[in-house]
Amino acid sequence: MPGKTWVIYNPYAGRGLAEQWLKNLPPTLARGVELRPTTHSRQAVELARQACEEGVEKVVSAGGDGTVHEVANGILQSGRRDVIFSVWPIGSANDFAYSLGMDVWWNRYRETEPTELLTIDVGMVRAHDRQRYFVCNLGVGFNGFINGEARQTRWLKGLPLYAWAFLKSIIKHFATPVMTVRFDETEVTAPTLALSVLNGQREGNFPLRPQASLTDGWLDYMHATRLSRGHLLRYLPAMIRGKLPENHPLLKLGRAQRIAVRCESPLCVHADGEFVCVPADQILDIVIEVVPQRLRVEVYPPALYGKRNELQDQR
Repeated sequence: MPGKTWVIYNPYAGRGLAEQWLKNLPPTLARGVELRPTTHSRQAVELARQACEEGVEKVVSAGGDGTVHEVANGILQSGRRDVIFSVWPIGSANDFAYSLGMDVWWNRYRETEPTELLTIDVGMVRAHDRQRYFVCNLGVGFNGFINGEARQTRWLKGLPLYAWAFLKSIIKHFATPVMTVRFDETEVTAPTLALSVLNGQREGNFPLRPQASLTDGWLDYMHATRLSRGHLLRYLPAMIRGKLPENHPLLKLGRAQRIAVRCESPLCVHADGEFVCVPADQILDIVIEVVPQRLRVEVYPPALYGKRNELQDQR
């Protein structure tokens, strides 16, 4: 019989310490747990789907957002809606864990802090012959290139990693091709630097839409049009603080349930830090939609949606 919980993890996560951490879990957390390491790309999708087929009650992603993306896709592809999805954040980027509050919980797990369950929305992206779910964020254009630079940098993690990738991308990948973007019934055609679509609050450790909800049936977005390199450098501190201007003429913030993108040049798109397509794929069109109330997740309520002040007051 399978264990009640499968923990799917990349043994190289956490600078190679993932296996050591997971094999030394406290007894209260280790009870009923089976560890399932991955050995190659996309294997976490297969393992998560297998867990669902074998009746496992909870499937845990132990790693960063890339592992989260694969495990979530495996669960969602299985069609089961009763499986509990949890995140133990031990990767270089933990955006989804931040929205769930599970990054704080992980720092306290030896204290057996109680968690709760929440049924959340997810996003879906279709690009030519491929379809992916995403649980936290999706980036088009400049954001996709930032993701690529971050994946090639091994000596940093967290916000410093993505700030460094951001600065490298300003030099190497700055471009504003014309895109036609349809947000539900509103269509915009404009030179576009980047489009961020968020189910959670952060992309690349930047809290771009701090008021985003996982359960409201909408996807939040940030559409950056004809911004200059100077604009990017000027607004980097605001991105870090989650304080982007609400009424900037070249930076549109909003919500939509369906977003369609067509570009004059091939797209670079990531979902939860995993590439959906790169320019070499020659994909010019994508469609992004919200799938409401689709995934049961474990959350840590005191830190849900990035709440931190109350917890700091308690310490």
